[in-house]
Amino acid sequence: MKKLSLLLLFPAILIAQEKTTTVAPKQQGKYDTNKFSQMYDLLATPNMFRTAAGSPGPAYYQQQADYKIDVELDDKNSKLSGSETITYSNNSPDSLEYLWIQLDQNQAKANTQSTLAESEKISQVLPLDGFSSKYLKKDLERGFNIEYVKDAKGNAMSYTINETMMRINLATPLKAGEKISFAIKWWYNINNYRKETGNGRSGYELFEKDGNKIYVIAQFYPRMAVYNDVEGWQNMQFWGSGEFALPFGNFDVNITVPADHVIDATGELTNRAEVFTAEQVKRYEQAQKSFDKPVVIVTQAEAEATEKGFSEKKKTWRFSAKNVRDFGIASSRKFIYDAMAVKLGGKIVMAESVYPKEANPLWGETSTMTVAHTLKSYSSHTFDYPYPKAVSVSAEDQGMEYPMICWNYGRPDENGVTSKEVKNGMIGVVIHEVGHNFFPMIVNSDERQWTWMDEGLNSFMEYMAEQELDPAFPSRRGPAKNIVPYMSGDQKFLEPIMSNSETIQQFGNNAYGKPATGLNILREVVMGRELFDYAFKTYANRWKFKHPTPEDFFRTMEDASAVDLDWFFRGWFYSTDFVDIGIKEVKQYYVSDTPTADIKNVKVKKGRFGFDKGPFVYLVSGDNAEVNAAKKTALKVDDVKLLSDYVNQTFTAEEKAGMKSPKYFYEVEFNKPGGMIMPILVEITYEDGSKQNYQYPAQIWRKNNDTAKKVYATEKAIKSIQIDPKLMTADIDVTNNSWPKVEEKSKFD
Repeated sequence: MKKLSLLLLFPAILIAQEKTTTVAPKQQGKYDTNKFSQMYDLLATPNMFRTAAGSPGPAYYQQQADYKIDVELDDKNSKLSGSETITYSNNSPDSLEYLWIQLDQNQAKANTQSTLAESEKISQVLPLDGFSSKYLKKDLERGFNIEYVKDAKGNAMSYTINETMMRINLATPLKAGEKISFAIKWWYNINNYRKETGNGRSGYELFEKDGNKIYVIAQFYPRMAVYNDVEGWQNMQFWGSGEFALPFGNFDVNITVPADHVIDATGELTNRAEVFTAEQVKRYEQAQKSFDKPVVIVTQAEAEATEKGFSEKKKTWRFSAKNVRDFGIASSRKFIYDAMAVKLGGKIVMAESVYPKEANPLWGETSTMTVAHTLKSYSSHTFDYPYPKAVSVSAEDQGMEYPMICWNYGRPDENGVTSKEVKNGMIGVVIHEVGHNFFPMIVNSDERQWTWMDEGLNSFMEYMAEQELDPAFPSRRGPAKNIVPYMSGDQKFLEPIMSNSETIQQFGNNAYGKPATGLNILREVVMGRELFDYAFKTYANRWKFKHPTPEDFFRTMEDASAVDLDWFFRGWFYSTDFVDIGIKEVKQYYVSDTPTADIKNVKVKKGRFGFDKGPFVYLVSGDNAEVNAAKKTALKVDDVKLLSDYVNQTFTAEEKAGMKSPKYFYEVEFNKPGGMIMPILVEITYEDGSKQNYQYPAQIWRKNNDTAKKVYATEKAIKSIQIDPKLMTADIDVTNNSWPKVEEKSKFD
């Protein structure tokens, strides 16, 4: 009984007949090129600073830079002047001979290296403003003008400026555990970011009808560079694409502006009663208790009245921010201001927006509510948002982020009408830029080196937040099918995700879209939500308020899930391999007690104690032609009665009650024209219209990276087989995903 049962359970034990072959010469040895090889050749060696588990090690350290800054905005001349005192703490085990300061405004200087390094070509059609700006206007004076660098006693310090970096030469090395304070005074001209060359991430927007400006000010002060265990000083020049690497610190910032301006900025406003009216302060207090909708603090009527005058008086706004890596400012006399409270883990956080009347009604209805939703969504997947507020600023043609504040695109037309595309675009940008508070403002990766570590992870988080807001939201990045045009493109224009930020040709696809899609595939296909969410949250909590590297992310995702992901990270992040899995061949079999000529002399697989002995069940290959519309079947159904004969003669009624009763047998061979490993998602449709789904882990390719086979013993005849029917794996060619082959209609059809 056991022997026959064994034969029935393993009907594919027959192997091909042995053939006499000549002895071939020995082939040369080869290196391990299996795509499941572990990533020891790619990852940095673990050490006391960063462990093999992906967590900070016992010797992990990070520097701190605290700032006291005074700046003044000259609205008439669009000029910013400032002075700062930096207190820098050397928490590393090293003595530092010099300090490196970032001067990012210098990237906009005339004849800067970043401009000279860009390849150029003639654009034969240009808007008038674009032609004028490019060819007619003289370059305005841009970049920092450093007036002095002084030590704590007021003595001049030696410094050297190299493009966007400034080295402060120390008279004596700054030893481990020591602090140093020094002062810098500077000024620079603010650019119209929509019409002039310069810092595209900040500047002013001019409203020509009333002559007012909205200022979004960032990279406005000389900033400390990062010094860490990975590369020492992160002093790579700012070329324009790779953004910023910054240490954490505490900020006290005093901002002097025309008295009729309204400001929001990083940190908590410490002199609210001095800069707002008593009624506006009262409204803010109401907003602190409003959890369902925003309270308007500066009304549209008040903003419209203010924007008609240009005050000659000045007012100073004072902000204090703790444990942030940067600081941003938004200022204008046009600002409407609203806010609401968000409860996160027993703490109240303020969601806020500032915007001109030109942004209404869209912004008043949408912005702050979207900020609140973003904070809730991101917090649920990482950690409770730790800062006291998050601000969304209306700045057309912008999308940029700083701690607690960001500038966002999207306004109605002149009649106040907002298209669905603009509204969805605005919601997506607000989610994305507010979300950057988590990556990289808190989980503080090095954007200058690895854009994907903030933009890619944040785009993935944005996708989840959009879908949680509305499952029908038209998310651009995240769905696997959306990355297919990029991954199926010309390989000459593709780089691995693990490429430096300045070398990427298709920045949006490479640094935003592909990482976001990869994480979505990990969550939905490879790992499952429970394992993925736990590991991702572990990464976020391990590295909040710290400086993670790519290795820390890769290692943590494995460490917290017990899922081997080296094959995925190697293929998706370190190569330009693409996914293409197909059905190579389907063979159909029927049961017989008589072997056909092709298997008459087949040897039976050797068992543990020698060759298995009969009686045998023979699985005879039927006609391998594909099933067509006429429902031609390759199986001789009449012959299947033989299987029931075996069962009836061998097993009791009780045993038969718990047995399967397959009638049809299929051997399906999958192939992988694409280089990227991926699980195989299979949907089988039976002739009665019912469906059955199978998911085979990526490890099915581990011994043969090119082909894999599965056998299906079914009670019903299979009508069709489909790979990845829901387009969840970014398969670039679905024409080989079906059996029988489905003729695709042309786009014209």
